[in-house]
Amino acid sequence: MPYISVALVTLLAALVYFWMAITVARTRARVGIYAPATSGDPTLERTIRAHVNTLEWFPIFLPSLWLFAIYWSTHVAAALGLVWIVGRVIYFLGYTAAAEKPRPGFFIQGVAAFILLLGALGRLIYLAVTTGTL
Repeated sequence: MPYISVALVTLLAALVYFWMAITVARTRARVGIYAPATSGDPTLERTIRAHVNTLEWFPIFLPSLWLFAIYWSTHVAAALGLVWIVGRVIYFLGYTAAAEKPRPGFFIQGVAAFILLLGALGRLIYLAVTTGTL
């Protein structure tokens, strides 16, 4: 089972996203603004935006995580995946607290995603060139 660590990180990322969704629902109940409304309270607006921003990063993070694991290293991919998750949590907590606080978390997750993306891309290009399958 060489990919179990990456699978666990993938599921942990999904659980964190689920936690964010619950936080949005709880914030809606606390401020009394229910779907489909998305405005009227700055905390709710930031909570929704932080949740959606995580969704926007999933198409970058997940393929990069798995391709890095397949073509480079499962352990390094899983570790970088955990860093990405920690960064997303820091970003979410910071942004929901105040609009100017998400920067550290955004930077952490951005660096982790960038390493996964460029690592996977670089390895695939290297393999394609060295094997003549480009």
